Amino acid sequence: MAALYEGYTLCGLVPSPNQSLSGIQGIEIERDNDHVIVTDSTRSVTLYKVSDQKPLGSWTVKQGQSLTCPAVYNSESKEYVAVTDKKVIRIWKDEDMLLDKTFKATVSSDIWCLHCISGREPVVLFQNGAIRLLDALLAAPQQTVEDILGPDESIRWSTNVVAETQQFVIFTTEQKGDHLVYLQRLNPSSLQRYRLEREEPGLSPLSFSACCKDQHVYLLCLYPNGHLYQSVIPVRSQGTVEATLAFPRSLLLKLPVNEGFLEAASVKILDEAHIAVVGVPHPSAGAGKDFLCVWNTNFQTLQAGKEMAGKIYGQLWSYSNKFFIPHGKTLSVIPYECTKSSLASALGKLSQAKTEGSKAPASVPSWNTILHGEVAPPPLAKQPRETRTQRKSQSAAILTLDQILELIKSATEEEVQKAVDGFFTRAYIQDLQSSVGQLASSIVSRSLDEPSFYPSGTLAKLVRTQCLFHSGCPNLVLLALEKKDYFLCQLCLQFFQDIPEAVTCTCLRAFIGMSDTEAKQANLDEGSISFMESLTSLEPDRADLQNGFNPATVEDSMDPNSSGEPVLKTSEVDKNWKSWCPVCPVGIHKAALLNEILLTAYSDSFLLPHLKDLSSQHVILFLQYLQFLYLKYSQDAVPRDLGFRSPTLPQIMDWVCLLLDSHFTVLVMSPEVKDLLIRLQSYVQSQVKLYSELGKIESSLKELDKMKPNKDAGLYSIEIIELF
Repeated sequence: MAALYEGYTLCGLVPSPNQSLSGIQGIEIERDNDHVIVTDSTRSVTLYKVSDQKPLGSWTVKQGQSLTCPAVYNSESKEYVAVTDKKVIRIWKDEDMLLDKTFKATVSSDIWCLHCISGREPVVLFQNGAIRLLDALLAAPQQTVEDILGPDESIRWSTNVVAETQQFVIFTTEQKGDHLVYLQRLNPSSLQRYRLEREEPGLSPLSFSACCKDQHVYLLCLYPNGHLYQSVIPVRSQGTVEATLAFPRSLLLKLPVNEGFLEAASVKILDEAHIAVVGVPHPSAGAGKDFLCVWNTNFQTLQAGKEMAGKIYGQLWSYSNKFFIPHGKTLSVIPYECTKSSLASALGKLSQAKTEGSKAPASVPSWNTILHGEVAPPPLAKQPRETRTQRKSQSAAILTLDQILELIKSATEEEVQKAVDGFFTRAYIQDLQSSVGQLASSIVSRSLDEPSFYPSGTLAKLVRTQCLFHSGCPNLVLLALEKKDYFLCQLCLQFFQDIPEAVTCTCLRAFIGMSDTEAKQANLDEGSISFMESLTSLEPDRADLQNGFNPATVEDSMDPNSSGEPVLKTSEVDKNWKSWCPVCPVGIHKAALLNEILLTAYSDSFLLPHLKDLSSQHVILFLQYLQFLYLKYSQDAVPRDLGFRSPTLPQIMDWVCLLLDSHFTVLVMSPEVKDLLIRLQSYVQSQVKLYSELGKIESSLKELDKMKPNKDAGLYSIEIIELF
């Protein structure tokens, strides 16, 4: 069986002007399964950490140059390898900043692609069909490269696979309407050539996928008419075969195409029984909709499908149970799972009986399990032996999951809460993930249909299990806002790691727009309230400022620039320090909710459009609160350990910049916020100056870290360290 889980965005796309290409040349795995290299279609290579959905580094070639094939990562040398302008091989390390200053070598013939498998040396495939190992090529870059392909023969697709200890490069070519497959063995070298059978007149293959199993190479070929063929090539034969061999094939699947033919589709082999196809219509959906589908080839059944919004470009990559799919203007990551199939499960008749140690399938995926591969905690400890009377009375009160789901449809809030509490007393932890998602979805569904029904305590209990996620119950946060259940909103912001930016901004608008009286009535987390009480009780002291900011030096750091244009100074508004000393502009309950917004994960590119929906009054109030936090954090009297649920100084400054970016024009044209903008400018400048000074002593600090401590120091010693 197979399942597709809730996806997320890795990065935005810049499609070609005619919208026919996604703007991505390729995606390759890097040092581990959580890092990938994305090569765009122009000049940039970017390293991403998938679980954080953020770039870790980016390298760009000079204007006028272009990357002509996807970059790869050499795990043996810890280096990146790319090709520019078809003939220039560039190699660099993670710490290199400029590609122009890194190693490069020009070869004698045009390169088609680079291939690299973890633990293996990179392979260079030339456009004329010749293949070289990277080290052997770099030893003599201008060596003569033989022509393998015939006249007017061009490579269309290539990959490499490993069979036992042998590495193979597979590539397909086209020559005057004929399509050929080449199988190149490396060390010892041998080459085999096969001719593909022709499909309907005028139809060329859309996509290929290959894998190696049981000393055979399995090649899939997808055509525009939806026909998916499989061919099997033995890899045991030795020596180069000069003749072109027949390439027998069998029809594996006949995929739906609706009207006409497929234009942009891609196929990928997942395991011995499952394949993934993108850009193919769903059998039950109407025309004009493109899906990502997972098919079981053994039983010819569709096991999972997900509609892909926006244009499909016919590209699909798969690494460590994650799909990478460009569509529309985004590159999405969609986790998936394939389990061993049987005829009973394929027909939906698999027995549901489970032993005590069996694990229930999770209908709501754990975000931590999907992104980080965390191991599930051990089951709850067994309860002491009970008497027969106790077991009988409890069995009557504790219902099964299906019984509770049916009870939620009509029972009162008290009955639902009692049933859920009883269910948790005997449920194992590995069962909770699936059960909690179903219970929460059922309760939220009824609460939306029936306004008088809202078991707030039960929903809070479900959230606190940490087995519930926004993707598993997407309407929960919006329901809590509608009911003005700010405590439940706070819990969701604390425990949900996958809240979309649109929902985050909806919560921000609700929190910033409520009155302090309304916020004070909310029963919020005591820890967040205690933190704000301790923060507001501190007395401001002008002399106790740090983190690079001191009002006395603001005027010095804001002199007119070199062009002679005047720059606003704070001397005009800094005549009386106490007139703008840190005073919280909102109540402590409202501030506690705003802190949860500051602590929520987000992506800049997706958050900014939603921040523009905030009114100017709300933006100004939020900026004033951020200013208060910054000044309080700058006081030496603030304790270092501010608590687990407290925003950090970088988070505060990031939100200041986000708000200024999203409402810059409105704020600049508002005279009443002139002084506020001047102060915020000084805060940002002080932070930039601080990090600049830290950067200057970075090398010295690294040298200190390398120094070996004196083991004969005794009980007391004084050491003099000179920084050059």
